[in-house]
Amino acid sequence: MKKKLLALALATVTVLGASFTGCGSSGKITVAVPNDTTNEARALLLLQENGLLKLKEDAGITATVADITENPYDIDFKEVEAAQVPNVLKDVDYAVINSNYALDAKLNPFKDALAIEGSSSAYSNVIAVKEGNEDADLTKALVAAVESQKVADFITEKYEGAVVSTIDHPTDGFDPSVDYDALAGQTITVAASPTPHAEILAVVKDILAEKNINLEVTEFTDYVQPNNVVDSGEIYANYFQHQPYLDDFNAENGTHIVSVSAPHVEPMGIYGGKKSSLDDLKK
Repeated sequence: MKKKLLALALATVTVLGASFTGCGSSGKITVAVPNDTTNEARALLLLQENGLLKLKEDAGITATVADITENPYDIDFKEVEAAQVPNVLKDVDYAVINSNYALDAKLNPFKDALAIEGSSSAYSNVIAVKEGNEDADLTKALVAAVESQKVADFITEKYEGAVVSTIDHPTDGFDPSVDYDALAGQTITVAASPTPHAEILAVVKDILAEKNINLEVTEFTDYVQPNNVVDSGEIYANYFQHQPYLDDFNAENGTHIVSVSAPHVEPMGIYGGKKSSLDDLKK
């Protein structure tokens, strides 16, 4: 019996390994998508918008491949941790990649993507702090700097549409209700993804320095630790995720992190790996 189970397990591993190599062995079109709940749903909705599949009518921002009702091109989905999707692009036919990770991989969303989603404010990236710190002066000072005209201009000029500012009413960088003299000499710690978040925070750092407030950024490349270190109090704030992801994370992990600002959105795109056009999929 043990030998049969071992043989079955080995056969399963072999089949999974072979299918990941893509069209060569299975003949299917392979598409890599992020494996976290909200970003996978976002990827599937983008694929649906481009006529590549159909989801259940009630499938929304928590949709998974199990919610696909029509798969006319027999796509084989590869669910991969979001940060790793660009790394498997060469091994699949297509991949749906978050813009921050596309930029890290030297991909230009508006030049290299075969299709790109609209700049929906539903997926605006947020500054988040531990519940209870929303109204603290450190938080207000951070938010005012993030929502400044200087930051909005930086986003527009630096990323040329690959990252879009959602700051409707930019500040001059400062909140008149904050006692900046009392904050002088203090440090605000922020956990952030390298691109574009840490780059944007470099501008914020300069603004806060005008009031003698230090901004210390710690870079993370995953989607879990930035929330854990804020919830534990190890780091004051973070900047890497959109609101649906934060809501899902809190629900699944029992964390208490709240957003205090939504400065930008990163459109998600479909990129070609082994295929160079979406038309190749439809042949």
